[in-house]
Amino acid sequence: MLEKNRLGAAPRVYFRPEFKNCPHCESKLRRTHTAWEKKIVTRDGIIHAWSMAYACKNPDCAHAGVAYKSAEAEMLSMKHSSYGYDVLALVGELRFKQHRTVAEVAEALNEQGIPTSERHAQNLYERYQILLSASLDDHVNKVLAETTEQNGGVILSMDGVQPEKGNETLYVLREVFSGTVLAAQNMKSGTAEELKTLIEPFLMLGYPIVGIVSDGQKSIRLAFETLLPDVPYQYCQYHYLKDIAKPIVDADRKLKWNSKRACAGFATSNEK
Repeated sequence: MLEKNRLGAAPRVYFRPEFKNCPHCESKLRRTHTAWEKKIVTRDGIIHAWSMAYACKNPDCAHAGVAYKSAEAEMLSMKHSSYGYDVLALVGELRFKQHRTVAEVAEALNEQGIPTSERHAQNLYERYQILLSASLDDHVNKVLAETTEQNGGVILSMDGVQPEKGNETLYVLREVFSGTVLAAQNMKSGTAEELKTLIEPFLMLGYPIVGIVSDGQKSIRLAFETLLPDVPYQYCQYHYLKDIAKPIVDADRKLKWNSKRACAGFATSNEK
């Protein structure tokens, strides 16, 4: 993976827990420390993400001091990786669907403004395979049991990443406290019924769920609300605001491209 100092300057984006109040006693959560910070390469550019930890300060709460993190921040990238899930999904599309070589994958990523090398492209391909092989094995169950004991339950999150319009979407289900990936699967349509098949195996384990976080995708919300109608639900603000801004950003890119093209044409005519 790319080292931090090789990524250069990047805009800082701060994330806080989607839940403002303790799910156990309803007291307001207070900021305590920085859970983690790192630069992440996404298809929209490089960001310097800061995940801020908050905790309940109510001395009478059985879970006072438990650190709550942003589910949205956990959705950005895998642990110990400086590339976003959207980049992993693109690598999977290029390698599995388009059958490109690792060298061709690296070239395609660089053409899209994603700094990488052939070695890093191979690492991304291997991480993509690890992601798809995620399962509720003994190790994951141990982590979930410890998380439940420490936090009084688990928080679930899910989001979908589509590498290119019209292609399959990579859906990832994770536990927020521990950042553990519980399941990942490529789906063509991603209906609520399909997404329920990702969630149901986890529900059969019986861990108490204190909250759910996802982006604004309707099918994800319906899947969770059908299976867990009484569990508190929150939306990811960063994804929501980014989706709102996308048409403006796309228009700005088109304007810049047209301006460069016009300037190039003007320069050519002057040379003549």
